[in-house]
Amino acid sequence: MAKKQKKSKQAKAFAQSMGQRASALNGGWQGVPFDAADIYGQHTQSWMPPLWSADTERGPFRNRVVSRARDLVRNDGWAAGTVTRVQDNAIGITLRPISKPDYRALAHLSGNSAFDSTWAREFSEAVDALWRSWADDPLHFNDGERMLTFGQQMHLAFRHLIVDGDALGVLPWLENRVCRGGARYATALQLVDPDRLSNPQMKMDLQNIRNGVEIDALGVPVAYHIRQAHEADWYSAAKSVQWDRIERETSWGRPRVVHMFEHHRASQHTGATGILTPVMQRLKMLIKYDGSELDAAIINAIFAGYIESPYDPDMVAESLEGGDESFGAYQDGRIAFHENRNINLAGSRLPILYPGENIKTVSASRPAGNFRDFESAVLRNIASGAGLSPQQVSNDWSDVNYSSARGAMLEAWKTLKRRRDDFATGFAAPIRLAWLEECMEVDKLPMPRNAPEFIDARQAYARATWLGPGRGWIDPVAEKQGAILGMDAGLSTLEEECAENEGGDWIEKIDQRAVEIQAFKDRGMPIPDWGGYVPPEQSSRNQDKS
Repeated sequence: MAKKQKKSKQAKAFAQSMGQRASALNGGWQGVPFDAADIYGQHTQSWMPPLWSADTERGPFRNRVVSRARDLVRNDGWAAGTVTRVQDNAIGITLRPISKPDYRALAHLSGNSAFDSTWAREFSEAVDALWRSWADDPLHFNDGERMLTFGQQMHLAFRHLIVDGDALGVLPWLENRVCRGGARYATALQLVDPDRLSNPQMKMDLQNIRNGVEIDALGVPVAYHIRQAHEADWYSAAKSVQWDRIERETSWGRPRVVHMFEHHRASQHTGATGILTPVMQRLKMLIKYDGSELDAAIINAIFAGYIESPYDPDMVAESLEGGDESFGAYQDGRIAFHENRNINLAGSRLPILYPGENIKTVSASRPAGNFRDFESAVLRNIASGAGLSPQQVSNDWSDVNYSSARGAMLEAWKTLKRRRDDFATGFAAPIRLAWLEECMEVDKLPMPRNAPEFIDARQAYARATWLGPGRGWIDPVAEKQGAILGMDAGLSTLEEECAENEGGDWIEKIDQRAVEIQAFKDRGMPIPDWGGYVPPEQSSRNQDKS
């Protein structure tokens, strides 16, 4: 009996606990542990967004969001300038790799000590030279469409990434170009409009296919379904309803499709949004507000003043109905008077009025005094969402000093450099990997005996750093002096300073410096201080003194 009573009490307590929990979930408690969960407050009671997965929340609304973002970039200067700033500072058209083969890993894999720093430098110089011959080919054999250099392709792909949310490309093997003697490599990159990545026949997402990306049981992308033509291409209507299934890579691991997007959530397989999505509503409000103020200013400028006659509309109507001829005579007199009174003084016309006339002015009645503050607030919001400083978005540097401008630029640079590194790793590196595989097959590179096959050590062979536009300077003198002090103190290297400040290769800088110093010597001219050249005899004297 006691056991039954005990079980009954436990059941009641459990039921009461579950009832309280259900009541809490439905907002039955007077208070909730988190203000953010309140559904009765006036500020949050109608705020009930859906809880969707990363792929599900993107699917139904992607086309609408992207089309609006593109419309803003096409037609609004603020949006276009924001995208251009991010592109130019993060990628530019100079994104290029500097080979850094992992010779220690290769030495360990092969047991060959010939893989050392000397070999790494020789290998890097050869690979980078061959890469430039492909990436900067003036005939553009690197491009499937033969229109852009590799740097220009990366500029365009990054634009798709920040506006559309995805960067997409395929790597066709175009052996016919090599056979005809025009191209050295069969590897090419063809960029694809992300709009074409979709489920075949626009079917709903399934467990193994999401927004055109086919995945396996672990969520690994294994293939991509790409329309043969854009859905809006009426001149390719037949192809616009046909999809190609392209596997992500070959059986031995060579990339065939490169797809890059910013991962905001786990288990995400396509890009969610571009950089303008979080600020799209405010940007559209600013456009409307700006247009309204401009219209008001134009109207006020056009209707700046008018001449008022002594006859009001009622008097005019009465005179016409009653046959009063005085009104007509007065009007005829006014016309004749103004036809003969075109008097100018220093190019300006003097307003001489007919008896009974008055000049009335139109003053602006719109309170536009808050427009500048509103515009600044919206532009700061846009800058924050895009990862830029407000001055970069507005191009107005009049209200900042050196310290605040440098602080803002440094914060923006962190985001821009992260975007560059992320894009280089996720999009550019797989393309280089595919090219390097072919390069090591067709070119004679400096390789020790018993070197590992590329497939067995592709990561070690393909290791590289990517250079883009430099950070630039606000005060070149102060910042260059700081760079020199950092190198002298061992806090940075010439490689780091060249890459960060100018986006250049430090080896190329030294080689060019040697050429310039030799040119001064050949002409019998004194070496400038920047040459850093110490004659051999002076160097030996310094060593003797020490």
